[in-house]
Amino acid sequence: MSGAVDLSVLAERADAQRRAANAPASQAPADGAPAGGAADAVIDVTDATFQTEVIDRSARQLVVVDLWATWCGPCKQLSPLLESMAQAAGGQWVLAKVDVDANPGIAQAFGVQSVPMVVAIAAGQPVAAFNGVQPQAQIQGWLDEILAKVGGALTGAPAPEGQPEEPEEDPRMVAAEELLNSGDIDGALAAYRAVAEAEPNNLEAASVVRNLEFVNRAQGHDPGIVETAAPGDVDAQLAAADVLLLGQRPEEAFERILATVRTTTGDDRDRARTRLLELFELFDPAEPFVVSARRKLAAALY
Repeated sequence: MSGAVDLSVLAERADAQRRAANAPASQAPADGAPAGGAADAVIDVTDATFQTEVIDRSARQLVVVDLWATWCGPCKQLSPLLESMAQAAGGQWVLAKVDVDANPGIAQAFGVQSVPMVVAIAAGQPVAAFNGVQPQAQIQGWLDEILAKVGGALTGAPAPEGQPEEPEEDPRMVAAEELLNSGDIDGALAAYRAVAEAEPNNLEAASVVRNLEFVNRAQGHDPGIVETAAPGDVDAQLAAADVLLLGQRPEEAFERILATVRTTTGDDRDRARTRLLELFELFDPAEPFVVSARRKLAAALY
């Protein structure tokens, strides 16, 4: 996943497709595909059903997205293994299978550069990912670690058909989202902060707070700061890093701050280090560019 992942684009595309086809939100699966019902451990997902089957479902249950292609040899090894593990998981998580060739919107949102690619989604946000074929024991350890971190924030698998669903959305989150949609960024940020402070395990609220704080700050900078920031001006270099990151250039953004860490001392160095750690929080910690920057930061400090 290169840069921040904007999954809201898929929700808008799905709504447009459903309106154009005058079809219900949950579409019938293709022949031979899993039924996609609430109780299924393995579901096929399209651009049109992504919002319902992945984003909405991930508020209740961990969703593991398997991005694959028919021409991909390694996918033919990994996908059956993931399907078997999902069936045996007892509802702890659900496997959402996505054919990247048939669903370019999802592939673009995740920045897919190669398949197979596997992404874990909780509370509407990507929380971890890996590429390529992995042994079952390693995948299980990856899943166990994710569930240990986010399981308490999920309400559980959807109720079987005919039984009542879980309670409706948190009205505080709904109100915060309405503020955000109306353009009241400051009001939305305050509302999401209140939820995050009251519920430290609310991953969605915490993630939105981090992203809104960053976007608010980054949009307040003059984009020209990238070219005009003096090497010894810590504030200017941090601002330049914000602008670069907002422009989906994380490696360059991180390198700006790393260079500042290497050439400063005392409070200036600590400010640069703290800002870099904050920016890391906007990404999956397994992202290669995050891993690389963390190693460079450790080398610069020690």
